[in-house]
Amino acid sequence: MFDRPPCMQQAAGDEAGGGNCSPMVWAHGSDAPEKPDLNIGFIPLTDCAPLIVAVMQQFDKKYGLNITLRKEASWAGVRDKLMSGELDAAHVLYGLVYGLQMGIGGPIHDMAVLMTLNQNGQGITLTRQLLEDGVRDGASLAQKIHERPKAYCFAQTFPTGTHAMWLYYWLASLGVNPLTEVNTVVIPPPEMTDNLRAGHMHGFCAGDPWHARAIHDKVGFTVATSQDIWPDHPDKVLGTTRAFVQQYPNTARALVMCMLDACRYIDSRASRAGLTSLMARPAFVNVPEADIAPRFMGDYDDGLGKQWHDPHHMKFFDEGRVNFPYLSDGMWFMTQHRRWGMLKTDPDYLAVATRVNQIGLYAEAASQLKVPVPADPMRSSRLMDGRVWDGRNPQDYAAGFEIRAG
Repeated sequence: MFDRPPCMQQAAGDEAGGGNCSPMVWAHGSDAPEKPDLNIGFIPLTDCAPLIVAVMQQFDKKYGLNITLRKEASWAGVRDKLMSGELDAAHVLYGLVYGLQMGIGGPIHDMAVLMTLNQNGQGITLTRQLLEDGVRDGASLAQKIHERPKAYCFAQTFPTGTHAMWLYYWLASLGVNPLTEVNTVVIPPPEMTDNLRAGHMHGFCAGDPWHARAIHDKVGFTVATSQDIWPDHPDKVLGTTRAFVQQYPNTARALVMCMLDACRYIDSRASRAGLTSLMARPAFVNVPEADIAPRFMGDYDDGLGKQWHDPHHMKFFDEGRVNFPYLSDGMWFMTQHRRWGMLKTDPDYLAVATRVNQIGLYAEAASQLKVPVPADPMRSSRLMDGRVWDGRNPQDYAAGFEIRAG
């Protein structure tokens, strides 16, 4: 299955070859990657699939790159190695990138989002011990929390990260203040199921396959998916430092092209079906294939008998609509950092997002692959509480939540 794909054997400029930047052209032109050998980090999650495909399908070679994947133990480790240069880029939490840019969640550091790698596919899982207390959904959990404030503990994966923001938003939509009514801890994704089993927390927000693992181990049940909170939300991004982009612009563009090819490959249902055994290997996610396959294909089981096919399951390409680094997506995370008091004042939301999200570089890469680029760098979304986010008036948006810090 992972033989060199036929498209990579096409002549330069052949549409089947994904554009006009074959390795032969790059080898003799000014667009050659300045740094072909790259260390790219990832956390063992289902949404690291583009990185695995990029290497195993040799899409990196197609664009003159040689990617070495580095499996990391925690998002803090990814953060530190990006800043030190030990990692050139990474599959990384959107909110982690913006946290570093703003000097929260780590030392201030100029960062860059090259593209979005996926949408959807995260969730919130609770311990089955809560079933004995009558908790089966968000409303019944909120009632228990109000009765016993600070008696419940929930885990997320990084203080400024995606999972923390989903968890906080979901709790607040239920009328629970995540800062004053519950306790939260940071736990790396692969350790979530073991900690749930050990009784160290009552629930967690993270990516798959760790929800499926908890259900198969009969220690948890999924009470909400992240697409319940925000349908087609941005999730992991291809992140690096701004210094890397400035020093190696051709390499950065080639890396985006490589990952766009990988994301397009994954969004074929036939490709997904064949990827799960590869992703399950110890070198990658290191779980049974049965923990990856169903939700990767969009087939959900909440652990309480409900089964459904989710049209908003994890997406990687969707004709490029997934991958464009919308300014409004980056701005949303800053509004939540402000909402929860991580940012003490309102930044210039648009200016920061314009600096971080590399729209120009992405557009160059996408044009080579004939991937459509939206005309508007903002998009509009309605979240679970009915609020519409469209990138306009971010200061008012951040201040407009009834439940927030301060």
